Amino acid sequence: MAKSTSRTIRKTVDDDESVRQRILSAAFRAFTEHGYAATSTLEIATRAQVSKATLYALVGNKQAMLVACVSEQAKRLQVPAGLPDPRDRETLTRVLMGFGTQLLRELSDPTVIAIFRLAIAEALHAPEVARAVDSIGAETIRVALQTIMMRARSAGLLNGEPLQMAKRFIALLWGDLLLGLLLDVAERPGPQEIARRAREATEALLRCYGGA
Repeated sequence: MAKSTSRTIRKTVDDDESVRQRILSAAFRAFTEHGYAATSTLEIATRAQVSKATLYALVGNKQAMLVACVSEQAKRLQVPAGLPDPRDRETLTRVLMGFGTQLLRELSDPTVIAIFRLAIAEALHAPEVARAVDSIGAETIRVALQTIMMRARSAGLLNGEPLQMAKRFIALLWGDLLLGLLLDVAERPGPQEIARRAREATEALLRCYGGA
């Protein structure tokens, strides 16, 4: 009886998560097609083929759905698992290039670009979109890079304020590429271009802030 109950509970949890993901997918499509302010919870529920009661129970109100959508993308922006501590210049180079590569690959994804465009388009009518993107997505990147920079500075490999170095690395990494992607006048970079940008940004940062 206990095993049967346990299986039932697991199935219910799995089913709820499947429905939740369906709701978030529907919410994201509606937000990017019609804008956050113009999208109703009824439309999202209709797209997801659930009742509004289920929608509120599994995700929450419209703002909670927005935060959940952004949070799902932000999971891809953590420091890559398994990166070593930057104890020497060679290791630091690998760490920065690894994170830079991941950052360019994930942020240039059309789904992420769509979120940025949504935040820009809704800046006046729904500023909570921009706040969510900045506090969840951008902050995830800043914290991850600051952590790398602090460890490198502690090891005597970099001289500088960690947040300033993190911001400089992001600027070196992107140049004007992000603006081009947002305006749809630039193509998403391929693996070779991403590797080149990550390498050159790393080399430039080390020239600017490299320790003795």
